[in-house]
Amino acid sequence: MTTTRTPGRRVVAVLAFDDVQLLDVTGPAEVLTTANSYGARYDVHIVSATGEDVRTSSGVRIGVDGTPSALPRRLDTLIVPGRRDWRRTVADTELVALAEKLSAGARRTASVCAGAFVLAAAGLLDGRRAATHWELAAELAAAFPDVDVQADPLFVRDGQVVTSAGVTAGIDLALSLVEEDHGPDTARDVARQLVVFMARPGGQSQFSTRLAAQRADDAAVRRVMDVVTSDPTADHDLESLARCAGLSARHLGRLFRSQTGMTPGQYVEAVRTEAAQTLLESGGHSVEEVARLAGFGSSESLRRVFQHRLGIAPTTYRARFRTTATAPGAS
Repeated sequence: MTTTRTPGRRVVAVLAFDDVQLLDVTGPAEVLTTANSYGARYDVHIVSATGEDVRTSSGVRIGVDGTPSALPRRLDTLIVPGRRDWRRTVADTELVALAEKLSAGARRTASVCAGAFVLAAAGLLDGRRAATHWELAAELAAAFPDVDVQADPLFVRDGQVVTSAGVTAGIDLALSLVEEDHGPDTARDVARQLVVFMARPGGQSQFSTRLAAQRADDAAVRRVMDVVTSDPTADHDLESLARCAGLSARHLGRLFRSQTGMTPGQYVEAVRTEAAQTLLESGGHSVEEVARLAGFGSSESLRRVFQHRLGIAPTTYRARFRTTATAPGAS
């Protein structure tokens, strides 16, 4: 029996299955249902192919609302969570076909973590940019070469398809959906209620740039990375970094990319961006001061990099963190 869609409500289907990661399901559901307390009208349904409850990877059992046949013919949003064993997931042809069918009847489709593999197997990511957990990015790219895999961002929007990184990034994705539907004020209210940051932009890295140094095996590369992170404002051109490493510029460039997946210049820009983010989040500095202290030199250079890497202006980024600061006199 088909559920009647309440006028004005946005029907959201979360497609659950055994061994799904718990927070992939409950994180977005909690964000969207919390938004209803602030004027949103999300009608969230957790469904499974069989209509039976599912057991998550943590062993916690989730009750479902039935099969997708109980949903309205047109959905506002389909959310596909992930399972660690993505090969087992994509081998489930019934699940993949169901995701494809539901997506065809949805205004937009989203995935969390390894849920991107389901969308890819259904052909929904062909020719699109997509994100997943950073540990799975190379596997997604190898298994589905028609997908433009983005290993770093928290979430990526390409048309009406949104894919996110691992676990808690599903919360960031859901907050972005609330912001898209109801504006930044409502999304900020939801974030405050859930005591989470509001709101990490999709282009923000899944992990600190400085942590990349721990994954580099070569001592010369680690030395260069330490020099950059210790003083982002210095003139870190390729020649000076090569002298620091005791290598030719060409050799350093090849070695650095093989060890980190980025060029020395890209690493310098990433470190400076992260330094600027920290300064903007802490407050107390103008955009011009942040640009100088982070090594960008000018606010225009900072603005261009933020737009390219994060998709928002520095002033917008700073505004998103104002509501998370402790109010004066608060304990």
